Amino acid sequence: MRIGVDVSCWANDRGYGRFARELLRALVPAAPQDEFVCFADDRAAGAFDLTSPNVRLVRVEQSASPTEAAAADGARSPVDMLRFTRAVWRESPDVFFSPSVYTYFPLPPRLRAVVTVHDAIAERFPELTLPSRRARLFWNLKVGLALKQARIVLTVSDFAARDLAEILGVAPARIRVALEAPAPSYRQSDSADIAAAAERAGVDRGQRWFIYVGGFGPHKRVDAIVRAHADVASQSSDNAPLLLLTGALSGDVFLADQARIRSEIDRRGTGHLVKWTGFVPDDELRHLMTGAVALVLPSECEGFGLPAVEAGACGTPVIATTMSPLPQILAGGGIFVDPKDEAGLSRAMRQMLADEAARRTMGDCARERAALLSWQATAQSALGALREAVQ
Repeated sequence: MRIGVDVSCWANDRGYGRFARELLRALVPAAPQDEFVCFADDRAAGAFDLTSPNVRLVRVEQSASPTEAAAADGARSPVDMLRFTRAVWRESPDVFFSPSVYTYFPLPPRLRAVVTVHDAIAERFPELTLPSRRARLFWNLKVGLALKQARIVLTVSDFAARDLAEILGVAPARIRVALEAPAPSYRQSDSADIAAAAERAGVDRGQRWFIYVGGFGPHKRVDAIVRAHADVASQSSDNAPLLLLTGALSGDVFLADQARIRSEIDRRGTGHLVKWTGFVPDDELRHLMTGAVALVLPSECEGFGLPAVEAGACGTPVIATTMSPLPQILAGGGIFVDPKDEAGLSRAMRQMLADEAARRTMGDCARERAALLSWQATAQSALGALREAVQ
């Protein structure tokens, strides 16, 4: 097959960029007989590092990078999108693959396509993810067109598949699941690397910490983590745990809520216990994850929850939302709480601090569960969907 691929999200540091990079790195060697024609703007092309005899990169001129223009309150130029459409039409692939609906553009008519929709969070919580009516209109138009043009819709978990069927109205017969996996970087670190990374993050020797990894949009409920952490810290007679908030502090194309989070920290008086680390590369982040008491992810909803699985690969237990596939994917590897249950979130954090034996058992289980996932398996699922779409 000649497979066209939208790689304009390659340079993005968030989950959909990770999905595109890790999946393509496993997919290309899994199908050496197929040609992958990858379409990218200049920014994505500059970061594109996949070299193989069966990969060809096609640069498409854009007035603004799709990763930035497709922001929560942005809109891509119709001319820019049509440049991608024309480029795909000229190459005439047998099937087209979009690793994310986020950077979707109209495809040539009748081209068989597989489009990845990671979740239905924007439809579940539009006011928490899309800041204006204009943004919601453009999002709905883009997703609607993508679903209309796609022969098969790929998603990242059975949980997300149910949401696509129930909320977006996608027929279950058109949905295929390709589970995500931790990147090879994520594994247990030794004590020296943990101590060095902790010092770089501003953690004093002997201090314990919880870690959050991700964006700072309202639906991530980082403000709830701040409140639960403050509650736990107030009950610690000495050596209160820190909270590391890890993620890009600027340039995020998604709706951010940093001001409200910082206001909550000020109101709770825990500024000395909360560290904003900014973006942390994988090889450094795994040290902070391995050394953490737990990773905390109480989001309103997660289509997969990759940071939790990455923490599990490091042998770290999680405190994560029940509105996700994580209670099944990491069964036994943490404590799972309703996103509205802030008292339960506080209890879970206290339990992780107080019961070291149980915490270690959960961490071991999380590592075993994470080890069952691989990007090679993800690639086989995606390749199956592509071959099915061509039939």
